[in-house]
Amino acid sequence: MAELILVVGGTRSGKSALAERLVAGAPSVIYVATMRVDDGDAELAGRVAIHQARRPAAWRTIEIPDDPAAAVAAAEPGSAVLVDGLGAWLADRMGAAGLFEADNAEARTAILACAGALVTAAGRHQGGPVVVVAEEAGLGVVPAGAGTRRWLDLHGEVVQTLAAGAGRVLLVVAGRAIELPAAGRPAGPPPAAALAAHGDTMVPPGALDLAVNVHGQAPPAHVRAALDAALDRAGAYPDPGPARVAVAKASGRPEDEVLLTAGASEAFWLLAGALHVRLAAIVTPQYTEPETALRTFGAPVAHVPRGAGWALDPAAIPDQADLVVLGNPNNPTGTLDDPDRIAAVCRPGRVTLVDEAFMGFVADPAASVLARRDLPGLVVTRSVTKLWALPGVRAGWLAGPPGIVARCAARRPTWPLGTLELAALELCADDEPYRLRVAAEVAAERARLVTALRGLPGVEVAEGAANFVLLRVPDGPRVHAGLLRRGIAVRPSTFPGLDACHLRVAVRDTTATKALVTALAELLEEGS
Repeated sequence: MAELILVVGGTRSGKSALAERLVAGAPSVIYVATMRVDDGDAELAGRVAIHQARRPAAWRTIEIPDDPAAAVAAAEPGSAVLVDGLGAWLADRMGAAGLFEADNAEARTAILACAGALVTAAGRHQGGPVVVVAEEAGLGVVPAGAGTRRWLDLHGEVVQTLAAGAGRVLLVVAGRAIELPAAGRPAGPPPAAALAAHGDTMVPPGALDLAVNVHGQAPPAHVRAALDAALDRAGAYPDPGPARVAVAKASGRPEDEVLLTAGASEAFWLLAGALHVRLAAIVTPQYTEPETALRTFGAPVAHVPRGAGWALDPAAIPDQADLVVLGNPNNPTGTLDDPDRIAAVCRPGRVTLVDEAFMGFVADPAASVLARRDLPGLVVTRSVTKLWALPGVRAGWLAGPPGIVARCAARRPTWPLGTLELAALELCADDEPYRLRVAAEVAAERARLVTALRGLPGVEVAEGAANFVLLRVPDGPRVHAGLLRRGIAVRPSTFPGLDACHLRVAVRDTTATKALVTALAELLEEGS
């Protein structure tokens, strides 16, 4: 199902340029042009020529369809569709029906039905997004002509029909996009319910938890001891100095290139607010918090699917993207990207954000780009919540160019992290023996889990490097529900870029592996 995005703006507001950026990341784009140009209208022909020159040559253009819903329905799977714009299409339909000369209820109903059909066609399209551009009309003096008033009234009804079925509605003012909230919901994050779903809410009491990708149920003894000792300092204001020194050393960077954060998640929100993003390219499937933050700040977002084997393809990133977001190892696929491919994404004028929250589970330090100060615009986030079982102690950091670090730091209050968070960062940044021991234990159990899962009929397993694996099973919703009935919670797919047959499974111990494989084998046998 494609996401329907409605872009609304006034004349020369930048709405069409924004819409073009929204579809730029798709492997193919179909441009549905609705403007009918008379031979004698040189001024209008010039406007159309400007739009045509801006569009990439590879885009396929369909000119002046009577029914944009039919154009969407006929679009090739995997393509994005851009309908530009709604006002010209409406004027053409009203002219054909004689609605500028006299009212006709039947003709108005037919036009509204076309708008409803466009929503339906977008929902059935296997690709996306489907972006529709509409005018923000009727804000000024209403013209005296009855036909023009009918256009304004009908245009408003058509826009509301599309907005009711759209996943996103963006209002463009002076080239800046504002994300409008859904009906009945106040403005704010997240604009899509799926982006707010996280594994910690998917584990019933008493269930075997394979949904949350945190290693262990509590921090190890030496971390707990450090936190206990830190409580003795809780009577004083927190001092970030020792933790910053430890993190900078672990990152291979000067102190002005690191920012201590409340987990990696805070870093995503700081970046979304500090950067004036024109187009964010999110490599999918991907952890959804960066997209939630970007959408909340009104940044246009394009999804860039990974290739075969969930590989990163630098050539698939739109040239227009000034922010690229990816995970390494990636969540939810667990796969590890070649640092050279990540380097190929980086370029001057672009920020490349690499979320390395699970890099601690990779023994080889060469897999990380954390210390790559030579790559322009590279920003790396880290978290200590996963490997050290500290999700309740929000501790992580951001590393990147000093200018970006300073802009993010300027958006924070005094004492943004508490004494416990700083103690956790100071210890975990220099806890290499424990990290390597956990990485080896997880790798061994992951290998056992992957081997067992691949022995089951119809199960596909990604080759991962984290403390979880991604699998695809026949009839994923049935299998997920069946596992829950057996007391086993796994992570269903709410990630853009994955279908409902994908499940993410945390790596635990051998007992948990056996319980999962046994239950899954029974469910697959029942469904065969």
